[in-house]
Amino acid sequence: MSVRLRRIYEPPEPDDGLRVLVDRLWPRGLAKDAAHVDRWAKPLTPSTELRRWYHAGEGGYEEFRRRYEAELGAPEAAALLDGLREAARGGPVTLLTASKAPDRSHAHVLLDLLRD
Repeated sequence: MSVRLRRIYEPPEPDDGLRVLVDRLWPRGLAKDAAHVDRWAKPLTPSTELRRWYHAGEGGYEEFRRRYEAELGAPEAAALLDGLREAARGGPVTLLTASKAPDRSHAHVLLDLLRD
């Protein structure tokens, strides 16, 4: 299973496979046709409350991760996550995020869950 994480502002590469945007909001300054996004998985993003809590610096990454993984247990998110696992069995999947620190973001949590 091949899953990787990239910033959406990086140019697409031929080996990206299925390109999935995993951010709730469309990235600033990026035209939709230039992004080459195959799917936009908004339901896989953290709740507004959790996102605000984390970005306000009220908690660390590990606590954010724990809370976010709990949110991913909701039926719609769990089904989408299972669908991405299935897609990754058939070919490469690239998770896309606008985060400036992807390795400390929800996108990295998704990456870890899809690689397990």
